[in-house]
Amino acid sequence: MVCPTPIGNLEDVTLRVLRSLGEVDVVACEDTRRTRVLLDRHGLKASLVAFHEHNEDARASDLVERMRSGATVALVSDAGMPLVSDPGYVLVRACVAAGVPVEVLPGASAVLVALVASALPADRWRFAGFLPRKRAELLRVLAEPGGTLVAFESPRRLPATLSALAEIDPGRPAAVCRELTKLHEEVVRGSATELAERYAGAPPRGEVVLVVGAAPDVGAGSDPRAVEALERLVDAGARRRAAAAVVAELTGESANALYRATHRPCS
Repeated sequence: MVCPTPIGNLEDVTLRVLRSLGEVDVVACEDTRRTRVLLDRHGLKASLVAFHEHNEDARASDLVERMRSGATVALVSDAGMPLVSDPGYVLVRACVAAGVPVEVLPGASAVLVALVASALPADRWRFAGFLPRKRAELLRVLAEPGGTLVAFESPRRLPATLSALAEIDPGRPAAVCRELTKLHEEVVRGSATELAERYAGAPPRGEVVLVVGAAPDVGAGSDPRAVEALERLVDAGARRRAAAAVVAELTGESANALYRATHRPCS
């Protein structure tokens, strides 16, 4: 069974998860030391086996064989729901392929906590995992439509990410959610420009979840001829921001809308 664990506060674990962890034959965990802390906190004893990104292929086969022989296995990660930017996908797929039942227990998730805490629309949203490091890929993800964006980001890279967001959409609402459920939990909300200025040269400490308001519809309301002109300039080697400004000046279109309309962020 897949068992989510607390993302910070050790009390944020369900009674069902605790009962399951105390009853299974083995607990497959990302870091046995982290899981042992949780078990000790709640007075549980369990047989632990390491299951992480470096051994999940080999370990998954072994665990599936044990389950087919009648053993019960609980899968946990260091924090939150396994598989969500954490190991576990290989094991779940192997279980399904082998016809082994998979039971998923509900519980803590930094993704959902951040989404709700951001005070941004939650009726339509998408999760991007860890944001890309390459600037061109990052800009593409930030400009994609699909509702509110939730993503994990390194504190060290957060200032550059916010700066990139402010460049393409200065007024875009966002929230920096830091150390969720922990002693120093902090949620800072504001426009892309405000947040970029706040964290410029001063990366936050701790684990960060970045929530960004939905990107405007790409090219919405823009004259297709203006979009085509911008694409041709970019294809010819012009920098997209400068080309968008020129086309906007000549056509009266929004430079920001045209900037997003090409779908091809460049560095």
